[in-house]
Amino acid sequence: MRLLDPTTQPDAIDLAAQRLADGGLLALPTETVYGLGARADDDAAVARIFAAKGRPSNHPLIVHVPNVEASYQFASAIPPVARQLMERFWPGPLTVIVPRAEGMAAASAGGQDTIGLRCPDHPVALQLLQAAARLGVAGVAAPSANRFGRISPTRAEHVVEEFNEQGEGLDEVWVLQGGPCEVGIESTIVDCSRGHPVILRPGRLTRVELEAAAGMPMGRSTPEAPDPNAPRASGTLDAHYAPRAKVRLMSDEHLDMALNMVEPELAARPFDGPKPAPRIAVYSRSLWARRSARPGLVFRPMPAEPVQAAHDLFADLRELDALGVDLIWVEAPPEGSAWDGVRDRLTRAAAA
Repeated sequence: MRLLDPTTQPDAIDLAAQRLADGGLLALPTETVYGLGARADDDAAVARIFAAKGRPSNHPLIVHVPNVEASYQFASAIPPVARQLMERFWPGPLTVIVPRAEGMAAASAGGQDTIGLRCPDHPVALQLLQAAARLGVAGVAAPSANRFGRISPTRAEHVVEEFNEQGEGLDEVWVLQGGPCEVGIESTIVDCSRGHPVILRPGRLTRVELEAAAGMPMGRSTPEAPDPNAPRASGTLDAHYAPRAKVRLMSDEHLDMALNMVEPELAARPFDGPKPAPRIAVYSRSLWARRSARPGLVFRPMPAEPVQAAHDLFADLRELDALGVDLIWVEAPPEGSAWDGVRDRLTRAAAA
């Protein structure tokens, strides 16, 4: 694995761009999460992403482009509503699904006749995309830089944990350092390919913001009520974003009841020698402040504000998982569109 850091290596961006132009794998920072990238116009390069992640090849990837104009290389048409959203939110944490240009990026699209496009709002990512474009790379396909179905990385060290030891026959992953991700969860995905916009995956951007920019109401596909006619889209499988520990979502009341039931059992566990690892992690906005630590339990506060909760979510889940717990009990987020992105990720993590 090779690490490139623009803050200490003046040629880091150029080396990373050349890596993409040569068809290699490069983990790159964005404002949402780190992505595992390859040039989107090279189906052989894209196949290396699927192999490295262990991801089904029919599960489409998002193509990252340096600006709105570059999106026309991948789209047969940009519907007016998609153009309005792109002009309002690009660069930013928004992916639009549009009709795909014939013969372009079939592997990136998972074989579909639509494609997801995004322009990231991260200075290192934009410099990389611009440098790669000068080398003939039209765009970079980049799902989250983690093993398929697992917790997305929000720091370069998370990527190193995932891909430091690649199996035989798999392409080496280079990592471009860009610091911690600002948003912390993946982009909002809006399907603009069917005449009426539909939110397929929530993120930082809320429905209110999107509808104001689009000038029309939007449909919504959720894990509880999926849209059967929607194109396949990145990160929308029922089970996704999962740690090794089993995640369970509960209301504050049910979480309190569950702890009342299990605490006597955990406290009675005999052990000799070193203190055993905690068995259950509790991730809660309020409950952790009302309870003290117990044998077998570890408490971690979930931020009470949705933007900060999204920023911390994946990093917190990774840290709890690293403790070796069997279970992660999570207080369900409040209702309201501001929490939709966090709720979506936790719902899918709990389904894994």
